[in-house]
Order: sequence, then structure tokens, then C-alpha cells
Amino acid sequence: MQTRISPAIDSETAADDVRLTARPSSVNLLNGLIGAAALGVMTFLYFPMGMVVLYSFNPDTVNSFPMRGFSLKWYGIMTQNESLQQALKISLLVAVCGTVVALVIGVTGALAMQQYDFRLKRFFERVMLLPITLPGILTGVAMLSFFPLLGIPISLTAVTIGHTTFLICIVLTQVYARLKRLDPFLEEAAADLGATPVQAFFRVVLPNIRTALIGAALLSFTLSLDEIPVTFFLIARDNTLPIEIYTMMRRGITPEVNAISTVIFALSLLALLLTVRYGERETRPIAGA
Repeated sequence: MQTRISPAIDSETAADDVRLTARPSSVNLLNGLIGAAALGVMTFLYFPMGMVVLYSFNPDTVNSFPMRGFSLKWYGIMTQNESLQQALKISLLVAVCGTVVALVIGVTGALAMQQYDFRLKRFFERVMLLPITLPGILTGVAMLSFFPLLGIPISLTAVTIGHTTFLICIVLTQVYARLKRLDPFLEEAAADLGATPVQAFFRVVLPNIRTALIGAALLSFTLSLDEIPVTFFLIARDNTLPIEIYTMMRRGITPEVNAISTVIFALSLLALLLTVRYGERETRPIAGA
């Protein structure tokens, strides 16, 4: 006996088939539009930097396209520029000192926030990122007015302290976020096995927050190396590398400036990739957590 199917059911089934057939094409179209928009944004952001990298190999003194060839001449001139080398040394010194001090204070603060519960803890968790979000020019002016009251003259010491103030926030937030994901009973288990608090920290806590420390240190070093507003207000006679490049650019963008910018861009990109790599490890589940 043959079963008859009503016309209404046939029409609904046909409509479902049409929707199922049309859905993949609409999804593909949406994905294509999103991809095109993302590509456009990335091109807008990085095309100027790509031109700077390209012009750094320009054999001529004037940036023009098409170039007449490729040359490493301006990289050689860059390495022979004594003022640039001195500015690079100062920038590295400030960045290393600021990062080390920020790691010590930031890790200590993160451990204190993780261990102790105080009345304004939630409020402090919200506002500890404020020094990063404040405009750099505001921070620079505030420190320029406040440091003389403490007897700190305008110098590289003032620049290092100024950089450290916002680097502490970066270290503190990253390490504290990592500590909150740790099993709170790990230290108690270590104590039950006879470990002192210091041994528990170096053998249990520190290995688990190692990647957060490395990521925070790389990010802090990069931000300090590129920082201009706070440095501009607090530095005296010496120049950091960004200030030196800014001074050179006031006389025009030369291929030498393009070469320096390319080197800084490569170093920043390398530090960013390492930070992302360690950040991905942070998102993985912790064994026993």
C-alpha cells in the first residue's frame, strides 16, 4: 500500500531544503566580507610600516618609488652614528632597569593581593590599570611637578622611575591573573611535605608563573623602549632612542631613519610574538587546577 504525502508537508520539506542549500552560501559570503574587512584594516595599519621597511633599502637619499635598486648602505651608516648608538645604550639601560624593578615590585604586589583579602581589594583590582590608561603627557606633567618635591632632579633616574610606574601595572596584572588560576592548595601541600614558605615559592609557585613573568618582562621592555611622552618631560641632556629619532625626523625622513625604524619594528615584532607564544601557554588548563 502506497502512503500519500500531503502537499503541505512537501512544501515545508522543500523550504527546508532551500534554506539548507542557501545557508552555506550566505555563511561563506559573510565570512568573505569579514575576511576582506580584516584584510583592509591590516593593510591600513601596516602598509605605511611596509613602505618604511622598503625605503630603508633605498640606495638614494630621497624616498621615491620606484627605487633604482636595493642597498644596505643606510644600515651601515646607522651603525656608525655615535649619537644613535649612545641613545640606544641609554634606552636599553632604562628599559632593563625599569623592567627589573617592575618585576620585583609587581610580583610582590601580586603575591600580596593573592594571599590577603582586604576591604578595598575589588576596587584596587579595577584601578590598578589606571596608570596605563592615562595619557602619557598627563603622567609626564604630573611627574615633572612631583619629582622636584621629592628631591629627584630631571635625569635618567627620573625617566627610569617614570617608566617603572606604568610597567608595574603590567607585571602586577599579568602575574596576579596567573596566580588566581593556580590551585590554592598547592602551597599548603608543599607545607605539609615540609617545605618552608620560601621553598614553596621557588619550587611550586615560581615554576607555575614563569611564563607570565617572561611575557610581562618582554611586554614591559618593549613598552619602555618605545615610550616617548613621559621620557620627553623627565629627561635632561641625554636622549633615548625614540627621542633621538624624533629629533632626526624634524629634519626630514631620511633612509637612515627608515633603517632605524625597521630595526625597532623587527625587535618589537619579535618581542610581541614571544609574548603571544607565552600568553597562549597561559590559557592552557593547569594540571591539578
